[in-house]
Amino acid sequence: MTIRTTTPRAPYYPTLGAFVEAPARPATGPGRVPVIELRGVTRVYDTGRVQVSALAGVDVRVEEGEFVAVLGPSESGKSTLMNIIGCLDRPSSGTYLLDGTDVESLDDDGLARLRSRRIGFVFQSYNLLPRTSAVDNVMTPLMYQGVPAGKRKRMATEVLQRLGLADRIDHEPTELSGGQQQRVAIARALVTDPALILADEPTGNLDTHSGAEVLALFHELHRSGRTIVLITHEAEVAEQASRQIHIRDGLVSA
Repeated sequence: MTIRTTTPRAPYYPTLGAFVEAPARPATGPGRVPVIELRGVTRVYDTGRVQVSALAGVDVRVEEGEFVAVLGPSESGKSTLMNIIGCLDRPSSGTYLLDGTDVESLDDDGLARLRSRRIGFVFQSYNLLPRTSAVDNVMTPLMYQGVPAGKRKRMATEVLQRLGLADRIDHEPTELSGGQQQRVAIARALVTDPALILADEPTGNLDTHSGAEVLALFHELHRSGRTIVLITHEAEVAEQASRQIHIRDGLVSA
């Protein structure tokens, strides 16, 4: 994909900021608790015959409202780092604090609750439910949080409207373009009002125009105060972020 500019054109979603104001955050002294703080995190996979080190002592800190890209080649450790940041995996050693909570202190149910309430995921392959309307896809995380059905639909409809999909809420994924499917995925990530948006190669399956639209949306979310971590192997995409974290051979290199 070729991204021609780091400055998006006139906002695609001019009312988005009113919807995605950042949630209130706890303070610690004169500063604030970072959204992400990894201290000496390692991840070793035991295959039964050999041990493979995917992360070898990583320190990462992401503050509220940052737009950070994690950039690295294949097998660099960025996918493992994403899984740990997203609470999909646990460190072998070290400390990971998500929004001030030590994930090691949580059992699996507690980790799932933290993940569902504090992180919004956007994946390269969209991960939308097939044969399910856009609004029902966006409602899904709210169902797991016990939100009543009527309220779920109102909340999902509102966020889809804010993302320019008012005329697509009843369409199934096969009836949507790649860019529209990714916007549905972003709506699903936003509907729970998470502290963190974690995007894994969000433009990887999109053409240049659709990819630019999605990146423009991330810029809009960033301007509204959202914290975004974008995982990518593309330098041009990483340049869209305000800060880059380079990872290679399981270590942060820059």
